[in-house]
Amino acid sequence: MATSEEFAVSRRGVIVGGTASVAAMAIAPSGVGAAENAPQAAAVPKAKMALDVNGKVHELELDTRTTLLDALREHLQLTGTKKGCDHGQCGACTVIVDGRRINSCLSLAVMHEGEKITTIEGLGLPGSLHPMQEAFIAHDGFQCGYCTPGQICSAVAVLDEIAAGIPSHVTGDLMDRPKVTGTELRERMSGNICRCGAYSNIIDAISDVAGVKA
Repeated sequence: MATSEEFAVSRRGVIVGGTASVAAMAIAPSGVGAAENAPQAAAVPKAKMALDVNGKVHELELDTRTTLLDALREHLQLTGTKKGCDHGQCGACTVIVDGRRINSCLSLAVMHEGEKITTIEGLGLPGSLHPMQEAFIAHDGFQCGYCTPGQICSAVAVLDEIAAGIPSHVTGDLMDRPKVTGTELRERMSGNICRCGAYSNIIDAISDVAGVKA
């Protein structure tokens, strides 16, 4: 009959044995059959497209998940359009598409093939500035300047919206055409945030271009 000494196992032996068993189990899957069970990387979906930006057509092949903002900045090097919140809340990425302003961070590039896209570079460059750009300079409508491209693109589109008779939430009688007033401009520009607080000067600049007194 076996004695108790024959069955004696040290605490160290138990730990060593258990560790070896766990290691063996962890190593086993990497052997036979591991290649068959490994998940395969999904192919990146890409699409060929032509984007008409600032009057020039660009042929691109992009991941279909690429935003218009990233297409402009990373693929066309049009870095005037800024990435701010990347959630459509600050307006720094505002561009004009077929005459309407949009947040380019919330829109996929593939959605805009065949449309005319205008960025801050397409409005004007040094030596040939857009009147709105000149007004922002004259009225000191910026401080750090980060949000300024989006502010200017939005301001240009705002005056076009008012001229087209598109009402806002503060337009009084919807049967009347909206007018360029301080109240209208503040409401329409509310989606463009200026953390430096140059709002009053921005309104003055837009009013100047519109030929009215805010």
